[in-house]
Amino acid sequence: MFIEPNITGERRGWIEVICGSMFSGKTEELIRRLKRVKIANLKVEIFKPAIDVRYHEMQVVSHDSNAILSTPIENSQTILLLAQDVDVVGIDEAQFFDEEIIHVCETLAVRGVRVIVAGLDMDFLGKPFGPMPQLLAIADYITKLHAICVKCGNIANISHRKTTQGSQVLLGEKDVYEPLCRHCYHL
Repeated sequence: MFIEPNITGERRGWIEVICGSMFSGKTEELIRRLKRVKIANLKVEIFKPAIDVRYHEMQVVSHDSNAILSTPIENSQTILLLAQDVDVVGIDEAQFFDEEIIHVCETLAVRGVRVIVAGLDMDFLGKPFGPMPQLLAIADYITKLHAICVKCGNIANISHRKTTQGSQVLLGEKDVYEPLCRHCYHL
């Protein structure tokens, strides 16, 4: 996809959401799209929540170790301040942002910016996660990715937490989470 001027020469923005469970390739797909944007010489800014320091403090990094430089931020309003005069904005781990991320994405799209957002659509209990349901509702394009169930090999859509920790937000990887299909999750 690319930003195409309309008849008046004005850029039209849109919102793309990449969602799915952990280990489904969301960040990998985000990085792939953003690297293509850079090849096209479009001006891009990439953001991630400051709390996500699992792999690197300043980079968005996939589980497969692909990476792209990003700006860690505390709240979504900062994106509007830092994304001036850009063609594309990339946002990883959107489920960790405040509810204002919805307004931020809409504002950017109205300004003519292509917004690419990646995040978990459900938490470890299989419930909608943070602002993701609203982002999916306003998205122009949605890509839902699936992991592979570690128990049966079918497609997995749930990020099952292997620990008994209670809070909704617990950063972790394969030591804490495993992808499960609906059937295996409910066994």
